[in-house]
Amino acid sequence: MPPPPIAAIDSHAHVFVHGLPLAAARRHAPDYEATLAEYLGLLDAHGVSHGVLVQPSFLGTDNGFLLDALRACPGRLRGVAVVEPQVDDTTLHAMAEAGVCGIRLNLVGMPLPDFSRPEWHRLFARVQALGWHVELHRESRDLALAAQPVLDAGCALVVDHFGRPSSVLATADEGFCWLLRVADCGRMWVKLSAAYRNWPAPYTANTAHDVARGAAQALLKAFGPDRLMWGSDWPHTQHREIADYTTAHAALAGWVPDATARRRILVDTPARLFKFKTGDNIHDH
Repeated sequence: MPPPPIAAIDSHAHVFVHGLPLAAARRHAPDYEATLAEYLGLLDAHGVSHGVLVQPSFLGTDNGFLLDALRACPGRLRGVAVVEPQVDDTTLHAMAEAGVCGIRLNLVGMPLPDFSRPEWHRLFARVQALGWHVELHRESRDLALAAQPVLDAGCALVVDHFGRPSSVLATADEGFCWLLRVADCGRMWVKLSAAYRNWPAPYTANTAHDVARGAAQALLKAFGPDRLMWGSDWPHTQHREIADYTTAHAALAGWVPDATARRRILVDTPARLFKFKTGDNIHDH
């Protein structure tokens, strides 16, 4: 059977249930579940055909639940894992077979690793060899420090959540401006997701929506739609009181009004990066 056509890809979501082993060092621990069945139901309800599951920070490097979810939906889901730099090749190859296509460095609120150490060089080399990318979650003030070693290693780099600018005017944020300046390197992507993590007001409010739209338009001008992706950030951990899937799904049309650019952000770009098999569904740009 040929792979189903891609209607849209949600490039950032999490699933978890009660009873999973939690990381010793964590920012929070949710008291609710975000099940795979619930997530698939949300995709169906919003006409989103495919999704990318990202290992939650509070589960650390135990990717077992993530891998089980990917194996349950091999054509529909891809994954981004969290690993120790000393992870062995057998583990990485098993992850690749399950549908993992990247590793995440979730460094928010943590000391920056010493990326000059040999184990990091080896890990980045193995990421490249697998054709994976490195996903980075870090506040914009340290974005250059955290991102440059990944780029210097030759890896593809995905920056989470608009680059996490802290200024109400994103284009006045030093880290965000760095991100715009290095866009032409050709090995960076940015997720248009979780605006509520950057600006404290609910992003459904007019003022916050305008801030996010300004940031999205700046990123679109610098990166083009071939380096941008959309993610729901479901289940909106620590922000569930101001966010939901419907609002997150609708936000992209306000951020990127042009339908052609929006389709490339929703379909073409993430399909290539996350290795979804699409037959003739994806255009060559």
